[in-house]
Amino acid sequence: MRLALREAMLGFRRAPLLSVLGIVTIAFSLFSVGVFALVALNVRDAIRAIEDRVEIRAYLTAGTEDDQVAIAVSDLESQPGVAKATYVSPDQALERAKKEFVAFGDEFEDAVLPGSIELRLKEGFRDPQAVDKVATLLKAYPFIDDVRYGREWIEKIYRLRSVAAAVGGGLGVVFALAAVIIIGATIRMEVLARAREIKIMQLVGATDGFIRSPFLIEGCLKGLAGGVLALLLAYVAQVIVSGALGYADVRFFAPWQALLGVVAGAVIGVLGSLMSVGRHLRQV
Repeated sequence: MRLALREAMLGFRRAPLLSVLGIVTIAFSLFSVGVFALVALNVRDAIRAIEDRVEIRAYLTAGTEDDQVAIAVSDLESQPGVAKATYVSPDQALERAKKEFVAFGDEFEDAVLPGSIELRLKEGFRDPQAVDKVATLLKAYPFIDDVRYGREWIEKIYRLRSVAAAVGGGLGVVFALAAVIIIGATIRMEVLARAREIKIMQLVGATDGFIRSPFLIEGCLKGLAGGVLALLLAYVAQVIVSGALGYADVRFFAPWQALLGVVAGAVIGVLGSLMSVGRHLRQV
């Protein structure tokens, strides 16, 4: 292992420009994947923020007793998909209307608005089927006059999320495969540059495993360096985009996601080296 590590380090010294080219290639390949992942994360967060606004509002008939409403609110909050049920009295509804429609304040002086029950749903229970189920449950109460929740709007959000997930997953796989191919081609150039060295090692009886090990270590180190460089480039891109948009909430990777990206660089470096060296050994 010590000999393999020494040979890997010698590989950097023998061809520094080629080594830098390999690291930069890995970095930009992972950077393209990382930028796409950042876009996907922020799009997902934006859709989730819209989903958080999904609510169901059930209007009560006039003269509904407070005890009936309290029992209904307690029953609704026990449902698995309901995060919170809130009773809005007619007086509270009137005050809210005056605040939201200040320009029409005088029009509300003699207005009588119905009371309502507002439901906030838990994450994972905001798809059209789950919302319909809760709305049907509300309609079963005899004192519910009308239930509104914007079905078409919810369906569009859910459809947008499904399309974004499918497109994001597909493009992510394409970018990752392209990165592996590019990195493999770069490492292949390094293997060809050291073809004579590999041939001499075979002539003196070195096994394929012994020949591969320095290249695998070298690929791993280059992958780690490329992963760190790609992470720095992605952070710079995030800062630039945030400043250009004037939006400070553009999300960056969580620590575990950043670490996963660096590890992915090492894994890709090893896989690229393994494929390139293996192909060369089979040909000779």
